[in-house]
Amino acid sequence: MFSFKKNPIVGLDLGSSSVKLVQLKESGKGLQLVKLGIVSLEPEVVVDGAIMNHGQMADAIRTLMEEQKLKSCDVVLSVSGHSVIIKRITLPTMSEEELSESIKWEAEQYIPFAIDDVNLDFQILGQTEKEGQMDVLLVAVKRDKINDYLSVVTEAGLNPVVVDVDAFALENMYEINYEQGSEEVIALVNLGATVMNINIMKGGTSTFTRDSTIGGHHYTEAIQKEFNLTYEDAERVKRGEEVKGITQDQLKPLFDSLNDDLLTEVYRSLDFFRATSTSEHIDRVVLSGGGSKVPGLVGALSERLELPVEMVNPFKNITVDSKAFDFEYLQDIGPTMAVAVGLAMRRVGDR
Repeated sequence: MFSFKKNPIVGLDLGSSSVKLVQLKESGKGLQLVKLGIVSLEPEVVVDGAIMNHGQMADAIRTLMEEQKLKSCDVVLSVSGHSVIIKRITLPTMSEEELSESIKWEAEQYIPFAIDDVNLDFQILGQTEKEGQMDVLLVAVKRDKINDYLSVVTEAGLNPVVVDVDAFALENMYEINYEQGSEEVIALVNLGATVMNINIMKGGTSTFTRDSTIGGHHYTEAIQKEFNLTYEDAERVKRGEEVKGITQDQLKPLFDSLNDDLLTEVYRSLDFFRATSTSEHIDRVVLSGGGSKVPGLVGALSERLELPVEMVNPFKNITVDSKAFDFEYLQDIGPTMAVAVGLAMRRVGDR
């Protein structure tokens, strides 16, 4: 949402457990995958969305760039969590230029932070049914959060040109890969390591967003504690891999309990959407993020919500060279790369 200059783009998703990179280019058939990579982070490098160890994060970014044979380049980043506020508000009809001049004053009543401590952006969504009124999507991000991300990327030798929001990156990814009917309501649920992003769209327009501090680490930590495992082995168990001494019978009660915590949070968010929106129904849920690969989660979520739930394929409509990329690997890693794909589609000046 926050733009700085115009140049070719690499999407860089700075997560809590890994850094993901995607580069796309325009071809005669649409978008084509050029680069894709992921490198893991040590625990505690990122805590609650805040970068706690700039040196290790910068090293991880440099490692990823070297693996992908990329030198200094322009990147798009994204942020999420409690430092990000997204509100759909109604204002008197005015031009974009007029709103640009008055947005600071209009936003003060909706933002729980000091207005001088945030970066603001907005998008006019269109006229409301009430004459003389328009819907506006307001976005505010704490300035120190943005500066934190910008500084670590700069330290790694890269040039940040756009800072987006995870929920909107998901929206970009979904729009290029899937068709959505004008009245269809889709819930995009991205389960990261420490944050879950929810973006509910109607007819291709975002109508509700929410970030919750629950994610894949919730599973990892519980598995570590229950079975006295290392972090690495707990991650393997979470992904459904076999670890010596741990049986599926032992895991099922724990996964059922952990899934229930997550499902309750998703249900609460969707229930809040229904209570505050004119769209009372949701047609289906599209799941993404590394945490979405927890065994049995898709079925449990579908059963709890009584809705169709599917795992996202962020490369569905993107041309992929079979000589350069392994399709089985892309299918396996796809849900984890959803935000990075959405970021790689961004161009400076986009709305």
